[in-house]
Amino acid sequence: MPVSVCFVCLGNICRSPTAEGVFSHLVREAGLSERISVESAGTSAYHIGELPDPRSREYAQRRGYRLESRARQFVAEDLLRFDYVLAMDATNLKVIRALFIPGLEVRGHLSLFRDFDSEAGAGASVPDPYYGGVTGFQEVLDQCERASRGLLDVIRAEKKTIADR
Repeated sequence: MPVSVCFVCLGNICRSPTAEGVFSHLVREAGLSERISVESAGTSAYHIGELPDPRSREYAQRRGYRLESRARQFVAEDLLRFDYVLAMDATNLKVIRALFIPGLEVRGHLSLFRDFDSEAGAGASVPDPYYGGVTGFQEVLDQCERASRGLLDVIRAEKKTIADR
């Protein structure tokens, strides 16, 4: 059974699909697509069914990443489906934790995505670039690249069978 990862932000059109695209790219490059599945979601229903923001897609494409997923809302059942649920900021992490149902057995790891970023301090967020300028989208890509490399290293270490392809 593949290791499953879900990246979560507010609307699922900027940060989390960027993280999904970057991490998926690294997984493909590592030859682990059959062993690691990747998705993204939003805590809100604002953009369900939409492609990622055109600015996110543009800047990701410039670095060789494809952002093709459609926005969906994160639901309580996702806590049962994924080995890693990674929020882009503390607010979204709090919303995810509010979905816990008494007696619900969470499947795996729940934290901030930047916990895997070697340059981030404790509690660091991936800032929302939606209302900002171009540099915000580039900064999100930089952070997603670092955190994705860290996450892949952790998954390989924790799930030794993945590394032994």
